Amino acid sequence: MVFLHVFGRLRSVVIGMVHLRALPGTPGGRLPVGQIIEEACQEAEVYKNAGIDGIMVENMHDIPYTLCVGPEITAVMASVCSAVRQTCPRLPLGVQILSCANKQALAVALAAGLDFIRAEGFVFSHVADEGIVNACAGDLLRYRRLIGAEHVQIFADIKKKHSSHSLTADVSVSETAKAAEFFLADGVILTGVATGEEADPKDLREVQRSVKVPVLVGSGVTVDNVEKYIEANALIIGSHFKKDGYWKNGVVPDRVMSFMDKVCNLRM
Repeated sequence: MVFLHVFGRLRSVVIGMVHLRALPGTPGGRLPVGQIIEEACQEAEVYKNAGIDGIMVENMHDIPYTLCVGPEITAVMASVCSAVRQTCPRLPLGVQILSCANKQALAVALAAGLDFIRAEGFVFSHVADEGIVNACAGDLLRYRRLIGAEHVQIFADIKKKHSSHSLTADVSVSETAKAAEFFLADGVILTGVATGEEADPKDLREVQRSVKVPVLVGSGVTVDNVEKYIEANALIIGSHFKKDGYWKNGVVPDRVMSFMDKVCNLRM
């Protein structure tokens, strides 16, 4: 299994988020690219020193998000991810480009030597706060083949946070996961309703029973509730590793190390 080859384990992999400062051209963008890169690499170092299993880079501060990111975003993401790869040459690395810029994320992953991307809108349409998002699996996997990036894993969100799923109210979360698996996702990501909100542990068990691909939990995991999610293939942690557990703040080394200590004990 590619997941095992990349992460070295099949259970309770911990992936830490590097939330980049607002990029050029976005409403909050004020910093030079060099400073954005420097801060990203500093956070990656914190994760590496704490024994994290993987890192994902994301343009989280580019609010409000758009469904049509400009070339400047792709270019800067490639530069940042290349620098993080140099900082962490042996750690599994991934990227997500908000919002729904999945082809761009694949291109960045190929250019920067990354291992995976997080893809929104892989199967089924939904209404996000950025607008209507349509399924992209067919085009995305053809693009991955076209550019020779088939070694880059695609982890697909299902019933994604910050979205209305009334269009697919008759499709359960497990059926959505099975559809993503059928459409060749390398893994599926389960979330709560918003950033930092817990996923439903019952949904996790239901999805795990429904698919054979890895199941990742993509929001709301903390040192206090990690026992509920430890059987997931991976845990994507952003907010909990930040000062006061708030995603806009910087990563706090002690929070990362305490979490990793607990996870290591639970793995035994």
